[in-house]
Amino acid sequence: MQSPAARGSFAGRIRSAQQPPPSTGTRLSDTPTELVFRSAHVVTPEGITDAAVWVKDGTIAAVRPFGDVPAGVAVVECGDEYLLPGLVDTHVHVNDPGRADWEGWETASQAAAAGGVTTLVDMPLNSIPAVTEEAALWAKAKAAAGRTYVDAGFWGGVVPGNTGELRPLWAAGVLGFKCFLSPSGVDEFTHVAEADLRAAMPILRELGAPLLVHAESPRVLEAAAAAALPGADPRAYATYLASRPPEAEIEAVEMLVRLVREFGTHVHVVHVSAAEALQPIHAAREELLPVTSETCPHYLHFAAEDVPDGATEMKCAPPIRGAGNREDLWTALGAGWIDLVATDHSPCPPEMKLRDEGDFVRAWGGVASVQLGFGAVWRDARERGYTPGHMAQWMASAPARLAGLERRKGAIAPGRDADLVVLDPDAEYLVEPGRLFHRHKLSPYVGSMLPGVVEQTWLRGVKIYERGEIVGPPRGHVLLRTAL
Repeated sequence: MQSPAARGSFAGRIRSAQQPPPSTGTRLSDTPTELVFRSAHVVTPEGITDAAVWVKDGTIAAVRPFGDVPAGVAVVECGDEYLLPGLVDTHVHVNDPGRADWEGWETASQAAAAGGVTTLVDMPLNSIPAVTEEAALWAKAKAAAGRTYVDAGFWGGVVPGNTGELRPLWAAGVLGFKCFLSPSGVDEFTHVAEADLRAAMPILRELGAPLLVHAESPRVLEAAAAAALPGADPRAYATYLASRPPEAEIEAVEMLVRLVREFGTHVHVVHVSAAEALQPIHAAREELLPVTSETCPHYLHFAAEDVPDGATEMKCAPPIRGAGNREDLWTALGAGWIDLVATDHSPCPPEMKLRDEGDFVRAWGGVASVQLGFGAVWRDARERGYTPGHMAQWMASAPARLAGLERRKGAIAPGRDADLVVLDPDAEYLVEPGRLFHRHKLSPYVGSMLPGVVEQTWLRGVKIYERGEIVGPPRGHVLLRTAL
């Protein structure tokens, strides 16, 4: 059936509406606007509909019926392409300053824009200095300013002995805090024990700050490594998988729930890999405790059975688990047991992946994916009957809410920033190193066919990406909580 927009029209044809379609009667003076996006499929909080999205001064002024276009205003005709809110990725390691050779603000943010991500929130590690004190936050904000192509916020860090830094970091503008329960892999960001959490959590509760937690029990990990690694083949993925069993996540989550019950601090469990760990999270939510969770594209897309021996580009922590576990994660995501999907983009120089040796035990753990997160999730989501509306909930509105950005980000609604993505959900693309904007092109997705082609990305009403090309200079803003 013919859509309200001409079927087959390509996203991004801008015209001057000298002869506008019939209007519903709203005058330009009622809601001033300078740009209108029209699509047969606008993804709004109320559902997917044909609509005209009015933009003024970088903000969505109104969402109107499809034919309601003020005279003399430029129109972006999206045709049958979908118009989505810009994605919000709350789990990204930019590694800049200090380890910009691992990624860096220019390449990370360009990759984000190419993947439809208009806002990223950078983790407090692996940059140097780690954001565990106020001075480090300013160093990171200075590094990002004028170099990021998308908007960027920051998490602060909780490490042993820095409880005195939490209030200054919050006052300076971090969006929340992150800690590790097991070794992080870098010396400058040490993991916390229960005693450290007992010192930090009352402060975070008082501030109203979320605590994001890498939840693996070091006790379980140490015992599993001692049992699994001696004499085992380090190239075998099964060796690495056995060294990080689901019990490590389960025990850690159970401890966190116990502390949330005691202190009332909002805890967000990052990158849930083991579906069994969702049981105590769900039980906590049944008690109305403030516990939320996320999973990542690689856990929803890959399965342990498909990981070749030596393919260290697929190493991450927690690890990619079996196909049955992947199905359980999808069931949990669909049921609302998992709140959101974030990439955990964690790149490194290729030599740190030890690809020639294929040593899973010694290789750096992390998946490069900020550009590819939508397609990786969408491939499996559409096969299970989900829609772009679900994708917007998981990868835009829920992450924005976690970061306290929901008044500005994550939805196509009046008052939000005009961060928009024009998407062809049916078109597919081959992931090739040459099309990746990441600094390093080693990624487990290379060679995959992924659906969901991002045709255009717009940041506050300005086009920043179109059809494989970055458009214009860096326009991203540094997002400090105190200035939102």
